[in-house]
Amino acid sequence: MHHTQSNLIEIKEKIKAKIHELSLSEYDPKIIAVSKTFSEEDILPLIDYGHYEFGENKVQEALNKWSPIKKRNKNLKLHMLGKLQSNKVKNAVEIFDYIHSLDSLKLANKLSDEIHKKSKKIKIFIQINLGSETQKSGIAPSDLETFFKNCLSLKLDIIGTMCIPPENLDPKPFFKDLLQLNKKMNLTEISMGMTNDFLDAVEHQSTYLRIGQGIFGKRTK
Repeated sequence: MHHTQSNLIEIKEKIKAKIHELSLSEYDPKIIAVSKTFSEEDILPLIDYGHYEFGENKVQEALNKWSPIKKRNKNLKLHMLGKLQSNKVKNAVEIFDYIHSLDSLKLANKLSDEIHKKSKKIKIFIQINLGSETQKSGIAPSDLETFFKNCLSLKLDIIGTMCIPPENLDPKPFFKDLLQLNKKMNLTEISMGMTNDFLDAVEHQSTYLRIGQGIFGKRTK
């Protein structure tokens, strides 16, 4: 068995145990295997195992790497997790099925144009800046309602919210805030939790866990 497969199985077991402990019977979060910088030989064993959700941070890398793989595997879903520059939107719409990092009205307009021009079905998360961190992108919680309405008028398929909690702080309060925000907006999906805090995210009912290192191991530069 390939190490990526055994790592994924181990993570699934931990999630299952946590869900059992929380008695959340209906809840079944998805794992996005964050494959940025990793090559096809690390990715294919996971696809062979039946894993279909993958995440990338850079549009060009995703296009080069995933175009041939997606042609051969119709079930694959590719998630854009990194910051999306407006000038990359056209290419992003070509290759991604989900975008987790909608963080401005300018980007929303650009996405709307491309998605409708190409008649694509792309599911989108609004990135929320919970820690009011100036260096991080995202919509302020207080602006979310207005922003959400704007997205709906642009006919974007907004399915949930996403956050990256501030580093070196306990992520739990941020996960809790995002869950409440999501419920308030009547959104069903929530993208939070990574290798080091995915069980905390499970505790706060994240539906998409973005796990890279836990599956693929340390990134080689």
